[in-house]
Amino acid sequence: MKIHKQPGKVKSALLNWLGVPIELTTGTFWQEWMGRSSSGKVVSAEKAIHLSAVWACVRLLSESISTLPLKIYQREADGSRKVAINHPAYKILCRRPNLEMTPSRFMLMLVASLCLRGNAFIEKKMIGAKLVSLVPLLPQNMVVKRLDDGSLQYTYTESSGQRVIPVKNIMHIRGFGLDGVCGMMPMMAGKDVIGSAMAVEESAAKIFENGLQSSGFLSAETPLNDEQRERLRGYMQAFTGSRNAGKIMVLEGGLKYQNVTMNPEAAQMLESRSFSIEEICRWFRVPPFMVGHADKQSSWASSVEGMNLQFLTNTLRPMLVNIEQEISRCLLDSDDDLFAEFSVEGLLRADSAGRSAYYTTALQNGWMSRNDVRRLENLPPIEGGDIYTVQLNLTPLEDLKQNSQAAQAKQIKSLHSYLFPDIPFEQSPLTKAA
Repeated sequence: MKIHKQPGKVKSALLNWLGVPIELTTGTFWQEWMGRSSSGKVVSAEKAIHLSAVWACVRLLSESISTLPLKIYQREADGSRKVAINHPAYKILCRRPNLEMTPSRFMLMLVASLCLRGNAFIEKKMIGAKLVSLVPLLPQNMVVKRLDDGSLQYTYTESSGQRVIPVKNIMHIRGFGLDGVCGMMPMMAGKDVIGSAMAVEESAAKIFENGLQSSGFLSAETPLNDEQRERLRGYMQAFTGSRNAGKIMVLEGGLKYQNVTMNPEAAQMLESRSFSIEEICRWFRVPPFMVGHADKQSSWASSVEGMNLQFLTNTLRPMLVNIEQEISRCLLDSDDDLFAEFSVEGLLRADSAGRSAYYTTALQNGWMSRNDVRRLENLPPIEGGDIYTVQLNLTPLEDLKQNSQAAQAKQIKSLHSYLFPDIPFEQSPLTKAA
């Protein structure tokens, strides 16, 4: 078996200067540098994040998911559920994943790795059979290989060298992929789109660095000497600025003024930059208006609640289900009575009208109590708040027939005829009592 040698000092210094903290034998170095797009730009996650659209999409997805409460539940025999506070995975995943991270920071890094690298690797630190911490790993330093016996081998490269991590100690969350081993890298699959956006941004920056920006030109039929140019330049200063707007300028000596508007090349570049934002948003499945691109009218819902609902359904839900199922597989041992779930109601917290309508429907139909609502709003319970109530007008039709005024009058009249057969109903003691 061939043993790969560690790179020497010169090679290590070169890799550190290039910003690649891995060795050449891992293959990741070549993956990054073979990602040359048709525009000639080399696309990698580190370079793509410099684009404002990529930065905004990754931040939107990772921060939105990191703010959603994540809990581990246990199913009860009656079909209900309760929070599995005493489970070891709950204490690690929902309270303190490791010594350096909060649950929000841990989930933010996990989702950002999925967005940029297509994979997220978390190492499970164990003491015997007990889980003690979860440590996220850098996807660019991991090599996953399918062995001849069908098992997977995870080789991770650190500053101290390579090490093989056992499969039982790895939680591997895969993004969209075709081989079932690893998720596809979005930066590699979309290298032409992202590379084109990088080229357009660089061209726009070069225009301001090297381009000529003028509002107009003066043309003369005969050459001007230096004295005439300076006198003409001082004359033109009297007509520039907002305070001199509307003044009439007199040109002499055959001079002609030509106004310069935006040239077609610059206008086309603005359109290309706008289209690049929409293309990048399409790769991340993010609506453009959520990253500040509002040039065109959105075809999404008109209300904030509708926008959040579609963003949750079409964009976030596939990622949430993927993470939940991987947690159940890797941390809960696929136990049917234990499951992880994100509380997506947090997305509606900014919509007070939507929350009010949701709670009102729950209270009026009796499937939530007032203390259930107060618990969701982080309010203390109240006395008598555990009673489930319904609207009075939601009475069965049979009860309305029996309890109506006509039915009551008929019952009183029947009772009078039985008790006082010789007394008219109008003079009945029952009628006076009623």
